Amino acid sequence: MEYRQQHFLKKSVTLLLLYVISFSTGHSQEQTWLSQNGFVVQVFPIISTVVLGGTVIPAKEVTFSAQQAGRVEFIAGEEGDEFKTDDVLLRLTDTELQAQHRAATAALQLAQSDLRNADVQFSRELISPDSTGKAPGGMAVPHVFDEIFTEPMSDTLSLGDSKMDRYADLHSYSSKINQARSALQHARSELDAVEAKLRDVQSIATFKGIITKKWVEMGDTVQAGTPLLKFADITQLQIQLEVPSRLISGLDKGMLLPARLDVGGWGQVRVSKIFPIADPQHHTIRVKLDLPPSVDTRPGQYAQVEIQDIQNKPNYLPVIPRQALVWRSSLPGVYVIKDNKRELRLLRLGTPYGDGSQVTILSGIENGDVIELNPKHETNSGWITPPSNP
Repeated sequence: MEYRQQHFLKKSVTLLLLYVISFSTGHSQEQTWLSQNGFVVQVFPIISTVVLGGTVIPAKEVTFSAQQAGRVEFIAGEEGDEFKTDDVLLRLTDTELQAQHRAATAALQLAQSDLRNADVQFSRELISPDSTGKAPGGMAVPHVFDEIFTEPMSDTLSLGDSKMDRYADLHSYSSKINQARSALQHARSELDAVEAKLRDVQSIATFKGIITKKWVEMGDTVQAGTPLLKFADITQLQIQLEVPSRLISGLDKGMLLPARLDVGGWGQVRVSKIFPIADPQHHTIRVKLDLPPSVDTRPGQYAQVEIQDIQNKPNYLPVIPRQALVWRSSLPGVYVIKDNKRELRLLRLGTPYGDGSQVTILSGIENGDVIELNPKHETNSGWITPPSNP
């Protein structure tokens, strides 16, 4: 676009110089005046555009909803109040959850105790087998007699298998350890679930922004899924458009488009995102465009964006700088220079061109006309009076 503007100005200056050179030598003073104050009108191909209405929205916006039933016990502020990342914006009552948390903590401690006991019992059985079944008296003589005579005799006569019994006892105690570990894992999971619910009773800011809307007040009772408040970062704004499918081929990500806001006039916006799927009901595709940070506007305001309709053939129209325009009785016009005379011509304006400093002309002037730049307010039609040199 900058290249096109530079080419536009360079070509205008070249044509103007040729126009000035064509004057005779006796018109040197007039030539000097024209070189400083004149502009040669040119025509350029103007692709037809379509103006679409959109809405200014924040680039980042979230809606906090209740994750469970409860009562609102804290709201950090009102609409427009600013908060930093990780600030608590809203909190619900958590009395019942705190009781569940204590119960889950107690269950976890019990599971930990059961696991320690299972470990001790397994170690005792491994080091001192069947210690609970030993005879309490007789200086361990009955037990020694069983190990030396009774158990080997039973193994020999196939009345029992001491090794298998030993393996079964160890396996039993090992199973109790695994059961205790599973119970401990279950208790930890229950505690994690309660702690997650405790976190859900709070709405925490995930970025720096302001509260843009509240649906609840202090003391309100809410159910799961009830909207609570809307939070947005309004330092970076966008325009959201619903673009007809036939116009989407003229858009690319990163493209600059002219836009007009309710306040601030015309400006340039950049295509940020083109959604991949069209709305099946309206047959439009959503497009988001980034606004410059310096634009003075607010979310929710109306905006208009010009989109080129590349499917139609371009029109060739004159393009002039806005500084050449004069306004007479609320009508735009320019002073056309011809034969050392100034003539006022009323114009029918088109759309802004380039960066907005030029404008297309629908009628009133033609290609090759020489117009006056920066005419003074008191300028009138008639003979040109060149400014006197000091």
